[in-house]
Amino acid sequence: MFLTTKTISLPNLILLKMKIKLFFIFSLFVSSFIFAQDNEVDGIVAIVGDNIILKSDIENQYYQLKSQYKTYNDPNIKCTILEDLLFQKLLLNQAQIDSVEISESEVLANLNRRIDYFISQVGSQQKLEDYFGKTILEIKADFKEQLRDQMMTEKMKNKITGDIKVSPQDVKIFFDNIPKDSLPSYPTQYELQQIVINPPISDKEIWRIRKKLNEFRSRVEKGENFSTLAILYSEDPGSAKKGGELGYVGRGDLVPEFAAAAFNLKKPGDMSGIVKTKFGYHLIQLIDRQGEKVNVRHILLIPKTDNNSLLKAKAKLDSIRNLIQIDSLSFSDAASKFSDDEQTKNNGGIMINIQTGKTRLSLSDLDKTTQDIIKRLKVNEISTPFLTSDLQGRQIFKIIKITKKIPPHTANLKDDYQDIQNMCLAAKKQEKIDEWIKEEIPKTYIHIDKSYGNCPFNYQWIK
Repeated sequence: MFLTTKTISLPNLILLKMKIKLFFIFSLFVSSFIFAQDNEVDGIVAIVGDNIILKSDIENQYYQLKSQYKTYNDPNIKCTILEDLLFQKLLLNQAQIDSVEISESEVLANLNRRIDYFISQVGSQQKLEDYFGKTILEIKADFKEQLRDQMMTEKMKNKITGDIKVSPQDVKIFFDNIPKDSLPSYPTQYELQQIVINPPISDKEIWRIRKKLNEFRSRVEKGENFSTLAILYSEDPGSAKKGGELGYVGRGDLVPEFAAAAFNLKKPGDMSGIVKTKFGYHLIQLIDRQGEKVNVRHILLIPKTDNNSLLKAKAKLDSIRNLIQIDSLSFSDAASKFSDDEQTKNNGGIMINIQTGKTRLSLSDLDKTTQDIIKRLKVNEISTPFLTSDLQGRQIFKIIKITKKIPPHTANLKDDYQDIQNMCLAAKKQEKIDEWIKEEIPKTYIHIDKSYGNCPFNYQWIK
């Protein structure tokens, strides 16, 4: 958030901005829900160019901030939030003037990454869908255009500050000027590698699933209602209660196999064959098609993992672990060759912190099962295979290795150079942004409701 340095020291400000950015993103998810039942409380608070700021935009961020930082107390916090939103809308306005474009593929890739992050935070896709009472596709649809605007503002900001660089000397001077009592503290952090094995699904189970879906198809062809069957039998909790309906979606909103089958249907009522995706097996029925969007309903059946399959996955990991232990294979090579986790297998199994994009993780970044394993491991020790769940809630086996353990410490140039470099760069960019804001405000139509007329803004938004 665009917080003033009058209330918080610079390094902590930058760290806080990074943290707040995450739940600001999350607040975009919930904004349409909190005020959905009472439209009377909403209203336009400010206008920047052609872009408006609603009261709900401020209130949502306020409640998110209070819930995240219960001890953070600033009587002018809503003014601070408004100023941050004014800045975002000023960037968006300039991006629109400069015809900044974000491709559909960029939006979808970013959206999927963020959905994955929030799934990892709540525990599973089903829990996220239960929280909002919507399917993943509906959540994505609600969030997509807001994310596009956010990406446009980020691109505009990068356009303004893209030529700014910092040297090692700049970083050292910056660090030396930070008051010692303002240096950030880090908990114990780890650098980890993993190898993941998905338990195989038996031929008998696949046959059972396919037989069931073929029965459903036959029942619909004989006159039964597809929606009713979806409500009764589909294992997609988000769409099942809506008769399996997904709403209008584009190709990019769907996994490739599902999209190919859905867009191949010609007339309303047409049904697909059995479609296999990473989520399970589907039967799809076309409801309607409008241009490059389709509305379909589906029945999802998820193959169940039996004990024999779990034992096979564990045995496979045991064998892989033994190969590594006797130096027949490095952990990195084994991950690249055997791991079923697409996100880590191509970088030697190195785990990435979804929140920061870095390789350092604290215990709070990991699921409870993995936390318990980490606490008992030494550096360079490889865990025995353990059972946990992936983001879709499916059972998986994995082994992990701690390649580095960084004890709790106060920030220093040796251990945290990259973080300090990022803070130094952020400070330099902020100086450039300050200049840009002061230049753009007089050129831009800005109206702020009189209820915020006495806010102690850092810039002269009110002319």
